Amino acid sequence: MGYRFYLWLAAIAFAVAAGFGLVLILFTRAVYAWGLFGAFLALAAVLLLVAWIYDRREARIRDSY
Repeated sequence: MGYRFYLWLAAIAFAVAAGFGLVLILFTRAVYAWGLFGAFLALAAVLLLVAWIYDRREARIRDSY
């Protein structure tokens, strides 16, 4: 495995770490604003929205066969 693989691996690791940091910052700000229960409700709402969008896309793909 050459340098290109390790550069790609480092870029992926950096992107994951940056994404996790962003989610952590947003979650802590939601805790300060709405409390722990409100932050978990907001997180659940976002995750439900993502799951609904994913499910609609998969259903459209599945129905096209």
